[in-house]
Amino acid sequence: MEHRRLGRIGRENSVLIFGGAALGEATEEASDLAIRQALDAGVDHFDTAADYGDSELQYGRWMPEIRDRIFLSTKTGDREKDAARRSIERSLERLRVDSVDLIQLHAVCDLEDLDRATGPGGALEAAIEAKEEGLVGAVGITGHGHEAPAVHLEALRRYPFETVLTPWNFILSTDEDYRRDFEALVDEIKRQDAGLMTIKTISRRNWPEGDPTGDQRYTTWYEPFDRQEHIDAAVSFVLSYEEITGIAMVGDVTLVPNMLESIGREMPREEAERVLAQAPDYSSPFISVPF
Repeated sequence: MEHRRLGRIGRENSVLIFGGAALGEATEEASDLAIRQALDAGVDHFDTAADYGDSELQYGRWMPEIRDRIFLSTKTGDREKDAARRSIERSLERLRVDSVDLIQLHAVCDLEDLDRATGPGGALEAAIEAKEEGLVGAVGITGHGHEAPAVHLEALRRYPFETVLTPWNFILSTDEDYRRDFEALVDEIKRQDAGLMTIKTISRRNWPEGDPTGDQRYTTWYEPFDRQEHIDAAVSFVLSYEEITGIAMVGDVTLVPNMLESIGREMPREEAERVLAQAPDYSSPFISVPF
């Protein structure tokens, strides 16, 4: 498993990040299997969020065994200070830990939301206080949607977040406006020595509307790639950018082995682009976002 430095936090983390969203609706047995597969493959960054169903509880059962050898991050989706503080404390309780390595302001996707989170009495104040008290090691920000890179760039102008988790994949890179915003974000991340993580690596498209088969066979809100060739190419494309320190794994436990298998099968960016350019029905997952 390749490791990369998570910005000025300084820790060398696995390039694959176990995404707790995969455990939100999974059984205890399926969760344990996926976590064990990831650990055995060398994954040492485990991420989750307060609103990922039972994910924090599933992680909590493992903490006595693995806490001292993993980087643990969670998120709060609250925007007001007091609510965010309660969210952080509840996450620590559910995770059965005294502290986490990173707390992230979750799903900050537009400037209005950023104003609420970073303004007076906002969630950022709670995160900073939690860091000062040793409850969290660092403060980051995440988001979805076509505006995410521009919003996260503005966030870095307001506060020196240690990490940013923003969307990036091949199909998004073909959107000129999105690519411009992403590259501007990367420049600022490099200037501040923040850690850049990305999401939606193996997203293929939104689930088709009106599908008579109703074949939403995965627990993700978007349809992921499930052919190994496409997964290998998608992972290779994102990891070809050295400034990206890690990619969140897909939110379905059944596809965890496929993403783990992709490590060690990297292909040159040009080849990955060729494979993905030929993938059928490939489009942005943000054409329609169900939340």
